[in-house]
Amino acid sequence: MNMKKRHFTPEYKAKVAMVGLKEVNTFAEFVSA
Repeated sequence: MNMKKRHFTPEYKAKVAMVGLKEVNTFAEFVSA
């Protein structure tokens, strides 16, 4: 399936974290609105 499992570089993790935080913030605003 995903043979590049060990290709999770800090940059990739940071990118995923940024996207995740953005989605969480949007969801929080939607709920609190």
